[in-house]
Amino acid sequence: MRGREQTREIDGVTVLVRRSSRRRKTVSAFREGGRTVVAIPGRFSRAEEEAWVRRMLERLAAGDRRRSPDAEALTARARDLVERYLDPRAHPASVAWVGNQGSRWGSCSPDSASIRISERVRGMPGWVLDYVLLHELAHLIEPGHDEKFWALLERYPLTERARGFLLGVTHAEDG
Repeated sequence: MRGREQTREIDGVTVLVRRSSRRRKTVSAFREGGRTVVAIPGRFSRAEEEAWVRRMLERLAAGDRRRSPDAEALTARARDLVERYLDPRAHPASVAWVGNQGSRWGSCSPDSASIRISERVRGMPGWVLDYVLLHELAHLIEPGHDEKFWALLERYPLTERARGFLLGVTHAEDG
C-alpha cells in the first residue's frame, strides 16, 4: 500500500512527494509523466522532506546537465576532446544542437568548421555524445570516411562501444 502523496510546484517544477511507511531510510527521485517524483520515508518531518526534495531536484538537474549540455558546454566539451584525442586542425568554429537531423547523429561543414549535433543525442550517455562529437571533429581533418578518418577515431577508446550503442538505438527506432 502506498502512503500519502502530495503534488506541488517547486522552482517551476511539478513535484509529487510520495511518502511511504515501508520506506525506512532511502530517498529516490525520478521522472514520471511530466513530473518529478520524490519518494521519502513516511516518518520524515516537513523540514526533512523539504531538504530532501530540494537535494533530489538538484541531483536530477545535475544529471540532466551532464547528459545534455547547453551550446556553450557542448563547445567546451568538443574543444576538450580535440586536445585529448585529435590535434589542433580539428578546432571547431561552432558546435550546436539541431532538431532537423532525423537520420543523422551529427554533421560537419569543414569549410566553416561548424558542427551540428542532433537533438536525438541529448540524454544519451556522455561517452556516446563524445563519440559523435569526435566523429564530426575528425571530419575537420579528414572530410571523407577513409582509412585515415577511422584511424583518427580509433584514438577514442570507446569508439566501437559507442558505434554499437548507436546501431542499437537505430535498430530500436526502426522497429
